[in-house]
Amino acid sequence: MSKRTKTGAAAAAESGVGDASGWAWLRRPGVLCLLLALATLAVFLPVAWHGFVNYDDADYVTENAQVQGGLKWASIVWAFTTGHASNWHPLTWISHMADCQLFGLQAGGHHLVSVGLHIANALLLFGLLRRMTGALWRSALVAALFALHPLHVESVAWASERKDVLSTLFFLLTLWAYTAYAEGRRPEARPGRARRPVANYLLALGCFALGLMSKPMLVTLPFVLLLLDYWPLQRWPRRAPAAQPDTATGRPRPGLFSLLLEKAPFFALAAASSIVTYFVQRHGGAVSTSLTFGERVANALISYARYIGKTFWPLDLSILYPHPGRWPLGAGAGAAVLLLAISVVVARRARKQPYLAVGWLWFCGTLVPVIGLVQVGIQSMADRYTYVPLIGGFIMLVWGVDALVPARPGRGKALALGAGLGLAACALLAARQVRFWRNSEALFSHAVRVTRDNYLAHNNLGYYLNGQGRTAEAVEHYRRALQIKPTYEDALNNLGYALAAQRQFAEAISLYEAALRSRPKHIEVHNNLGNALSEVGRIDEAIQHYSFVLQQKPGHADAHNNLGIALAMQGKLDEAIPHFHEAIRAKTNYASAHSNLGNALAAQHKLDEAIQEYQIALRLKPQDPQAHNNLGNVLAEQGKIPEAIAQYREALRLRADNPEAHFNLALGLLRQGHREEAAEHLRAALRLRPDYPDARRHLEALAPADQN
Repeated sequence: MSKRTKTGAAAAAESGVGDASGWAWLRRPGVLCLLLALATLAVFLPVAWHGFVNYDDADYVTENAQVQGGLKWASIVWAFTTGHASNWHPLTWISHMADCQLFGLQAGGHHLVSVGLHIANALLLFGLLRRMTGALWRSALVAALFALHPLHVESVAWASERKDVLSTLFFLLTLWAYTAYAEGRRPEARPGRARRPVANYLLALGCFALGLMSKPMLVTLPFVLLLLDYWPLQRWPRRAPAAQPDTATGRPRPGLFSLLLEKAPFFALAAASSIVTYFVQRHGGAVSTSLTFGERVANALISYARYIGKTFWPLDLSILYPHPGRWPLGAGAGAAVLLLAISVVVARRARKQPYLAVGWLWFCGTLVPVIGLVQVGIQSMADRYTYVPLIGGFIMLVWGVDALVPARPGRGKALALGAGLGLAACALLAARQVRFWRNSEALFSHAVRVTRDNYLAHNNLGYYLNGQGRTAEAVEHYRRALQIKPTYEDALNNLGYALAAQRQFAEAISLYEAALRSRPKHIEVHNNLGNALSEVGRIDEAIQHYSFVLQQKPGHADAHNNLGIALAMQGKLDEAIPHFHEAIRAKTNYASAHSNLGNALAAQHKLDEAIQEYQIALRLKPQDPQAHNNLGNVLAEQGKIPEAIAQYREALRLRADNPEAHFNLALGLLRQGHREEAAEHLRAALRLRPDYPDARRHLEALAPADQN
């Protein structure tokens, strides 16, 4: 076993870095922490002006009523009992709730909280490595690589990946507490603090539990503790028997069995988290069974090699790398040879350079839960999965290069120059990658450019474009996604939605039905199919689809709203109104549901209540022309003609091609005696809708008077 690394200034002096008196201030840990924080903030600050993206952010924030409700007791209970988004991570849900409590749906605030957690993680990592190894510069460089590497942009700039930065905070706090526990167990620890090791052990166990409740990927942490026991804490026995004395203290080291037994509570928590996660993901449909075990092993080997490659050449990074299903045999064999070669070198150097073994096993081991042996999702790999594992790779790199460079004049300057250039390159590439996260168009356009056959990127780019009114471009991307994967239910659904908006209901219905053949319980497809069926008058069939959605998800606000509309169309107002109330309860600030509730109340001649609902709808969505028109109708029915006319004029200002608003305004003007202006609006209504019988009848009634 190698000797413990020297500490503090001695370590700095050995490397030769910072030996000039003019640079002595850089040896201060506080200064390095400040520089590290400022550099990280400079790279990631642009996220303050970024929006949410249309990949998981809806599940986690923008369409999640529980999260948007903020920190309420009912929402916190939900966080601990839900498997929403195919995960059990209650602390992550609570952190999103806290963000909504503070910032609402202002995305910049959510992003800056993640940046703050990322900075905290970098500082914790620096302090932890320095405490364990005593190496100032190497610890700082590992922390800086962690903070600035482009592969970590996804974990920080993506609101839905709050679980990465939050769980890593608890991961590092666990390592801090465990290090304090291990130090407290040393015979040279100060007397009078006998209970401190117990307290630190319990603190480490508690932080680990919190980390698992943030992201279950931390299940490998007990193995990391064993690695730290080997190096740099040096708690492993040097050789059998286990009671060989520690040369520094003359006291026996703990045996390997004792070290394993010491981790038993950590392994128990990890096992419990793994079981819960597997069943939650399987119940949520996230676990794929379409790949053979051999295909999954091949992808795992290739992914390890690709992660290594992207660590050193972090270009063409994408939010999604599609799984090809079957990799070429040569690619799998080449990856296996590479991993075996690295493992052999590391094993041969383990006694003299234990940090190589620790770093390599850290990297490989912490990737195991997400390497694809159990396939979750459609990706072959993901940048975000490297957030914790790359710490091991950076330890290998930094300590290895330091040992590799021979001691000679100028060594420190050469190391400093190399480190500076490497960090500058990382910072520039990370800043470039951050820009791709500014909105969904930039993100998925980039993904389409740098990956092949990325049907999800085409689909999500189309979804964004459709929301911007660029329907033709959206349809093109949906069709491209379906060329790549004809059974892709999300693209079938989204293409159907775009066509339905163009009133091509027959083709839309066909696409929805195809989507349901691929995924029969896709509730959004059922909801959209119900809308299309309702538009073509097949109300009973539409109601069946809305009812199915509500059986699967009783709090589905849109399905409640749509079912209410369908029932109202059948004249079942007493049945419709409770569904509008449920929609409003399930989705705060649901303007459409308030407006539809107003329609139902107006049909029941509950005019004052209807006016209240229309007013709420217009406070939430002032640019809704139909709500203005409907409010005008109720005001006219109450005899408030000037107020009604004002609403009709506003409806036409917002949408001049609304024949109903033209007709209603004409009636109001007639009641005030403004016959000529009324005639103009009647003619406008007929231009827009030639078969408008009431408009033609009123216009013909005006004609003799006009001729006189």
